[in-house]
Amino acid sequence: MSDRAALSHAFLVRSGWGDAGRAKLAGDASFRKYERLHLNGQPAVLMDAPPPQEDVRPFLNIARLLQRHGYSAPRILAEDVEHGFLLLEDLGDDLYARLIRAGSNEAPLYEAAIDFLLDLHRHAAPADLAPYDEARLIDEIGLFTDWYLPTLTGRDTPEAQGQAFRSLWHALAPEVSAPPRVLVLRDFHAENLIWLPQRRDAARVGLLDFQDAVAGHPAYDLVSLLEDARRDVAPELAEAMLRRYIASSGVDEAAFRRAYAILGAQRNLRIIGIFTRLWKRDGKPHYQAFMPRMWRLVERDLAHPALTDLRIWIDSVVPTTLRYKPLPGAPAFSLAS
Repeated sequence: MSDRAALSHAFLVRSGWGDAGRAKLAGDASFRKYERLHLNGQPAVLMDAPPPQEDVRPFLNIARLLQRHGYSAPRILAEDVEHGFLLLEDLGDDLYARLIRAGSNEAPLYEAAIDFLLDLHRHAAPADLAPYDEARLIDEIGLFTDWYLPTLTGRDTPEAQGQAFRSLWHALAPEVSAPPRVLVLRDFHAENLIWLPQRRDAARVGLLDFQDAVAGHPAYDLVSLLEDARRDVAPELAEAMLRRYIASSGVDEAAFRRAYAILGAQRNLRIIGIFTRLWKRDGKPHYQAFMPRMWRLVERDLAHPALTDLRIWIDSVVPTTLRYKPLPGAPAFSLAS
């Protein structure tokens, strides 16, 4: 038994789950691993988040905050912060993405997710939560010039080119990073939402993978939901959900759509950089299959007039003819990806 396996078993013994049956669950792009446990007919989920690569404290803090507001984050059944183990309530298997693949009607699921965000955004972000401010937005967008462009061109991004990119974002970021801010879950999409129809109102949306939450602009989680890296959301559905949020929140429509486009471009270009890094650094090439979708989303965002200068820059460094081809050395993908 490995040291990690021994620590895991000891944690479960201390928690009263030492005799539980264990089965692996799908992981994600991080170092975290998950197992489903069964003991005397009761399920639970074990999160294994090994330090120093992972820290379970942000997950604990956000989970308890969400629960205080009445939302369906998994209840914490036991914890070992030092060694990175959590025993969590099992919210079940009805992930949005799984239900939709099985033929469920998307619209009610997305309407419930929008209504959850409307309710969440009634609450101010916690004062001690890290702000998704201009510096952080610009630092993160650097993944595009640090990983994607060098992989595309075979050389480091020239300093002048990188500086021009950052300058464009210094002009855009203040619009989407200033207070007031809301709690932004960041990975709010169909693979992280669980349908709980037996619960009421906003609690019908089960929440996973929110440990990277920040205080930021309310449009961000809408972008995460409606410009999903892993599945196509029909433009008609995305537009209907955007209108639902705008109509119910009372925000200024033009300003909100502008912020949505800016944050969409920022998020999607950053993810293109992340997917490149996951392949080049972490040996996870399967994320390259999502690249065509990511570029389609970027192009949709760049169509907004507020992003004309950024669109011109992107066109100059990554012509359309290169966007839908695999990166040099990357596995082939279908244009339908």
